[in-house]
Amino acid sequence: MVIGACRIFLSIDNAFSLKDKRQIVKSIVERIKSRFNASAAEIDLNDKWKNAVIGIACVSNNPGHADSMMSSIVNFVENDGRAVMVDYTTEIIHME
Repeated sequence: MVIGACRIFLSIDNAFSLKDKRQIVKSIVERIKSRFNASAAEIDLNDKWKNAVIGIACVSNNPGHADSMMSSIVNFVENDGRAVMVDYTTEIIHME
């Protein structure tokens, strides 16, 4: 089993309240879930208006597939336009 994990740091300039931020983050997370069939959630900076951290995970039997999926998700978030991707980290974990 191979687990692909990704942490994406976002800056949301169009958010002027926590409600605005949560609407944007929730929409991005739901689109990731439906488009890529991956698990996703806001995992940090919950009380900051302009910043968010999204965690994403997928399970596969092929490390190449997991890596490709994480790259596709990063590209999707980067091109979304509602938030600026400040940084991201990905990791592929091999489980026996």
